Amino acid sequence: MKLNKNLKVVLIVLILVGTLAAFVGYVTTHPEVITKVRSISPATLLLLLAAYVLAFISLILVLRVSLQMYGKTIAFKESSLLNAYSSLINFFGPGQSGAAVRGIYLKKRHGFKLKSYALTTLLYYGFYAVTSAFLLFVGSRPWWQTVGLMVSVAVCSIVVIKWYAKKSSLAGESGINPKNLALLFAATALQIFSYCIIYYLELASIDPTVSIAQALTYTGAANFALFVSLTPGAIGIREAFLVFSQNLHHISNTIIVAANLIDRAVYLLFLGLLFILVLVSHAKDKLHLTTSEKMS
Repeated sequence: MKLNKNLKVVLIVLILVGTLAAFVGYVTTHPEVITKVRSISPATLLLLLAAYVLAFISLILVLRVSLQMYGKTIAFKESSLLNAYSSLINFFGPGQSGAAVRGIYLKKRHGFKLKSYALTTLLYYGFYAVTSAFLLFVGSRPWWQTVGLMVSVAVCSIVVIKWYAKKSSLAGESGINPKNLALLFAATALQIFSYCIIYYLELASIDPTVSIAQALTYTGAANFALFVSLTPGAIGIREAFLVFSQNLHHISNTIIVAANLIDRAVYLLFLGLLFILVLVSHAKDKLHLTTSEKMS
């Protein structure tokens, strides 16, 4: 186990170093990238921050519906602080550390079993994957290929969810009904919609000729990086997904690099605002979170 953990750390370091080296090398030979980034307007920055706020609200809704499936509730302020704290942990920690923090907290403070939390998270990931698959192909491929990909992803998601539910003896939960599933899908769709806005604004600020269809495909490709999020903020992973899917969105490497540079900068600014919220609200103390808590 320790060996696997060490290998994972080495892999993360290699990806980050490789990404930094590739970025520096690319910018050195393509100085126009920095020029494009500097041209972004203050109004676009404000719109990007507003879109990130919308994405943050969608995560609050996802958490609310997840608890609702098991007859539990959480106050908006409490959910906001928890998501703010876990978002910071998720970016600066390894893998999906933020999800672990939420799971620990919900178990300790609301009696939300980790098995139940994992099931609702799988449902969320399933909706996220299906919606992202739709975006990946809808703007660039024939309708039958888009439908085929969505069905394939949906079937894989259902198989994984049913396997986990059966393994964890969670099948037949009354709260996992069409109404709650529809609400969870709507919250997930809101998050995806906010990402569409974010990526379109970033791409259009670099190249105004980028179409909405290209931005949708670009968003779908970028979203799949969530499932291979080894590095903080999926640095290097997301960029690789976007480069490998160029035959679908047809956006050049220069625009990809510039848009991702803008995105990282704006997201760090957004995280800075969340950090201020956490400090001012004394979130860690109010949530009674400690670094010694382990998932058990």
